[in-house]
Amino acid sequence: MPMKDSYRQRVESCLLTIMDVHRSIGEEYGDPAFLDQFEELRKNLENVDMGLVTEGDILLVEKATNALLREFKTLYRRCGLGPVYRDTKS
Repeated sequence: MPMKDSYRQRVESCLLTIMDVHRSIGEEYGDPAFLDQFEELRKNLENVDMGLVTEGDILLVEKATNALLREFKTLYRRCGLGPVYRDTKS
């Protein structure tokens, strides 16, 4: 797989993870507009010229995603929310 396809997949994985976590919070705390924006971003990812993207750019996206997930971890513990994924994804 070419490196640029790997970059696209890594960014899409971050987007989908954020969307999954947001969905798991439920309608009580979730904002449908938030998910709509991330879905639009995911769709537009196909139009990004990955030739202009560097490994450093991808690492920044992954770092930001991980920081957000750490914030969600606190919320999940405090509110007693269950796991985002019930089964292992392959």
